Amino acid sequence: MSGKRIVSLIASATEIVCALGFEKEIVGRSHECDYPLSVKKLPSCTEANLDSSVSSREIDNQVKKILQEALSVYRVKEDLLKDLRPDVIVTQTQCEVCAVSLSDVEKVVGEWVDSSTNIVSLEPNSLEDVWHDIDKVARALEAPQRGARLIDQLKSQIAKTNRKTASLSRRPTIACIEWIDPLMAAGNWMPELVEMAGGENLFGEAGKHSPWMTWEELEAKDPEIIVVLPCGFDLRRTREEMGPLTTRPGWSKLRAVREERVCLTDGNQYFNRPGPRLVEAHEMLAEIFHPGEFAFGHRGAGWDYL
Repeated sequence: MSGKRIVSLIASATEIVCALGFEKEIVGRSHECDYPLSVKKLPSCTEANLDSSVSSREIDNQVKKILQEALSVYRVKEDLLKDLRPDVIVTQTQCEVCAVSLSDVEKVVGEWVDSSTNIVSLEPNSLEDVWHDIDKVARALEAPQRGARLIDQLKSQIAKTNRKTASLSRRPTIACIEWIDPLMAAGNWMPELVEMAGGENLFGEAGKHSPWMTWEELEAKDPEIIVVLPCGFDLRRTREEMGPLTTRPGWSKLRAVREERVCLTDGNQYFNRPGPRLVEAHEMLAEIFHPGEFAFGHRGAGWDYL
C-alpha cells in the first residue's frame, strides 16, 4: 500500500492524494498547493513566470505573451525535484495556464528520471474525468479500493443534493464567469454542476474548455443569476477585481444586478480545482440558486453576494 515518495505538481491532485490517505507520503508540492493547510510546510517544486498581483487584464496579457513566445507559464525547480527522488510525480495536461503541464515535467526530468518513476498525468474535462483521475491516482499508489471508496462517497454526496434539486420546478438561468477581464465563461465540469444544482446554464459546454464571451452576449441573455468564479482568485480578490464589470454602462440594468443575485465565489479553492471539493462547490451552487431550499453554511466563506 503506497510507501512511495510522491510529488504533486497540481493543487487538485494534492487534495486527491490526501483524501486517499497518503498525505504523509507527499515529499513535494507545487507553489499553488495549499489544501489541506498542512501541505504548505512541504517544499515547493514550482514557481510562476508571471506577476499574479496585477489586474485581471494584465494577468491575461502576461499569459498570452508567454504562450505566444512558446514559453511556459510555470517553472519546475529541477534540482529540488531531483533531490526529492520521487517515485510518483502527478501533473496534468488539461490546461497549460492553470498549472505545470506534462510537457514541463518531461523536459525537466527526462535526463535523470529513473525508469521506475511513474509520471501520472491528469486531464479532467468533465465530472466523469475527475472520478477517472481519482481512480488513476489511487492505482498509481497501489490503492484502487481506496479510490473506489472515495469516488462512491463523493458521488453519494452529490446525489443526495441532486435528489432534491430534481424535484424543483423552478430552474433559474445562470451565467458563470471564470475570468472578469476579458470575459470568459466557465466550461469543463461547471455546466454539469450548474445543471445538477438546479440551474439552467447559459454559457459554456460540459466537457469543453472555458470559452471567451462578450459583454453583448451577457447582456443579450440577461441571466437571472451571475456567479463569478475567477480561476486562481479567492473571494476577497474576486471582489477587488469586479470593477471592469460593475463600471460598465448597462451593468445596473442586468436582471441579476437589479434583483441582487450576483454572487462572488472562492473560485481558486472550490470551483477551479477538479478534486474532492467539487462536492462543496456543488452545494454552494444549490445554495445560490435555491436559497429557500438549501443552507449548507458556505455563504461568507466559499461565496457571498456582491
